[in-house]
Amino acid sequence: MLKPTLQIIIGSTRPGRVGKPVADWFHAHAAKHGGFEVDLVDLAEVNLPLLDEPRHPRFAEYEHEHTKAWSRRISAGDAYVFVVPEYNHGYNAAMKNAIDYLNHEWTDKPVGFVSYGGIAAGTRAVEMLIQVVSVLGMVPMPIQVNIPLIGERITAEGKFTANEALDNSAAALLDQLARWVARLGSTR
Repeated sequence: MLKPTLQIIIGSTRPGRVGKPVADWFHAHAAKHGGFEVDLVDLAEVNLPLLDEPRHPRFAEYEHEHTKAWSRRISAGDAYVFVVPEYNHGYNAAMKNAIDYLNHEWTDKPVGFVSYGGIAAGTRAVEMLIQVVSVLGMVPMPIQVNIPLIGERITAEGKFTANEALDNSAAALLDQLARWVARLGSTR
């Protein structure tokens, strides 16, 4: 039996970002979990221009090859984890742009969040994202991985170091996503 595909989407495209090491850590957890085929999606590599499609995404009448490729990639996902920074009490523009390119591709799929930032741990970014994904028909997971004071968790070599609480949150989020993929499978 085929495993569902979990796409872990790195939201930050900023040079020197810490989203990549955080996503690598979560990717390792997801691979070890065993409930998913795991696809790490880096928005810096996808490199979508600022939304440039002339028609609303709900029509799925994409003109540009970059949008068609993005649609195919996201359509292959059964569940998502957005790894998002908090910028100025909100989420970043690259993440919003990537979401807004599509519509039906996101519908009836669960989404989890791994957020990071200062003392608020990226929670304000996630609260805003929950509104966006909900209107697209996604199902946001109540369990989140929120990483406070991210600078203290990055080594001199650029690696992310988790603690037991973060590891436990990652495992709980993956379990919850697996349950919701099973529940929502019949709706798609």
